[in-house]
Amino acid sequence: MGVASEPSALDLTLLGAMALSQAGEDVPLPASKKTRALLAYLATSDRPIRRERLCELFWELPDDPRGALRWSLSKLRGVIELDSSTRLIADRETVQLDCSAVAVDWRALRRLSAEDIRKTETATLLAAAARGGEFLEGLELPRCDGFQSWLVAMRGDVRQWRVALLRETARRQIDPERALELAREWTMLDPYDALARVALIELLERTGRRTEADQQRALGIRKLNEGDVPIPNAMRGAARPAEAAVETEPEATPALPIQHVRFCTASDGTGLAYSVVGEGPALVKAANWLNHLEYDWDSPVWRHWLHAMIEHGCVVRYDERGNGLSDWNTASITFEDFVDDLASVVDAAGLDRFDLLGISQGGSVSIAYAVRHPERVRRLVLYGAYATGWRVRAQAGEIERREAMLTLTREGWGQNNPAFRQMFTSLFFPDASHEEMEWFNEVQRMSTSPANAEKLQLAFGAIDVRELLPEVRVPTIVLHARDDAVVPFAAGRAIAAAIPGAEFVALESRNHLLLEHEPAWPKLLERLREFLA
Repeated sequence: MGVASEPSALDLTLLGAMALSQAGEDVPLPASKKTRALLAYLATSDRPIRRERLCELFWELPDDPRGALRWSLSKLRGVIELDSSTRLIADRETVQLDCSAVAVDWRALRRLSAEDIRKTETATLLAAAARGGEFLEGLELPRCDGFQSWLVAMRGDVRQWRVALLRETARRQIDPERALELAREWTMLDPYDALARVALIELLERTGRRTEADQQRALGIRKLNEGDVPIPNAMRGAARPAEAAVETEPEATPALPIQHVRFCTASDGTGLAYSVVGEGPALVKAANWLNHLEYDWDSPVWRHWLHAMIEHGCVVRYDERGNGLSDWNTASITFEDFVDDLASVVDAAGLDRFDLLGISQGGSVSIAYAVRHPERVRRLVLYGAYATGWRVRAQAGEIERREAMLTLTREGWGQNNPAFRQMFTSLFFPDASHEEMEWFNEVQRMSTSPANAEKLQLAFGAIDVRELLPEVRVPTIVLHARDDAVVPFAAGRAIAAAIPGAEFVALESRNHLLLEHEPAWPKLLERLREFLA
């Protein structure tokens, strides 16, 4: 589908300065701003609108709202009804613009944003990107509060649609100069989007604009700090290698290789950050509670897990929507979105067949994906997983505790004081060291917003994949800590019992995620190596 319209009686431009044309010739619009605003409102509604509603939006007493509406409609008929194919339908109660013969650029952009942008041809995306501008630019009606509220909402929608369009277009293999132009607009539309900042800096480097890249890096860090958004390492220049040069005690494990963060788009336009590192057989790790591609890389909680994954081969990881380097401003956070995000990343990475690791709620997501795409999953590893979320399990004590946690999340998540987030840390890692607890306290705040943290918890609570378990047809191993305080041990056993031929491994630990210094860690490594061999 493209944004270029089929031949029509009229072309109505709402993105940028409002304009009307017929067969390439400009059609003068009415001088009255309210009449032009009325035309835009009817063109985007494309349904009968009650006259009372239109009067409320555009006119007020002591004027004669109904008389003013009749006058505006008479002016619109003069420019709209140029031939029999375009009609303004009005009766005593309602008014409607028949848009069947009117090409509206706003509609074309909306249709494109609702489609699977990843499958849209690059030429179509570039054509859409070229038709930009603010919705109804310069057409404000300051004294019409109802219309102004509608205008603000419409402009917000258009901005989100264009961000999704620019994000997808900028990541494609197109002319770097054109991609740079799109990345600049993307950054202007969403100045607090870390993905946009990284893409812009990388394109400036690729096109030899190193001075501007340094300037944009400094500006980006300042803007993201203003918005309390985590700063990706890719924006920090050479700071990390310099830190690594400081003499320290020899580490027990070698340094991790350099990872490269990439970006793709989910089917609903949400931007996702993922990384590919290592060589050999592919292992995909589904996202779980509060991942961050950059911060996890240096984490005392995740470092040993990452070493184990890379030992296996090529590792693909990604940040969940609303979290980490992925898009925080997403309208939807549901289980189906999580499954779609996994599918989007796998497709973007170009993987045909791979092993799949699901930790915590990532296990439920992995189960759903493996059932839907058994031909692509070679082996399935589930750790600390569950088939039913906390609200579905319906254990009264757990529900009360979780709802209390939701309240505390709303009230204190974003505060610098870690006391609120310590509640989660104590549940996830009761046997962690001071360094490990401190890191998890801080990474929670840096990985997502209070609103998204609440939405994620609600989505996790509603998960229910019990009916899918008997349909899993790939070799599966289920591992679970015996005294896990986050996900009950029984939840892991129930998964293993319901999946045909699944192996179950009990691990002696109180932590939700095994730490490197625990006696159970070598056992886990041994079983995974055998299973994935």
